[in-house]
Amino acid sequence: MSIIVKRGVNDTNDSVIRKFQKRIISENVIQEYRDLEYHKTASEKRQEKRAEKQRKIMRYRNHNS
Repeated sequence: MSIIVKRGVNDTNDSVIRKFQKRIISENVIQEYRDLEYHKTASEKRQEKRAEKQRKIMRYRNHNS
């Protein structure tokens, strides 16, 4: 998996680095690496999924109250 960021005519080095960082975040490269770094059991994965659902429900309730 390679990520290619092309430099535009008026792009500075900083803007190219920002583009690269945004591309990494949008493609979930960092999250995939973190997930592969440590082995998670099936129960841990289910627990995280359940917690994520709860966060979304609470966020929805707080936003619409």
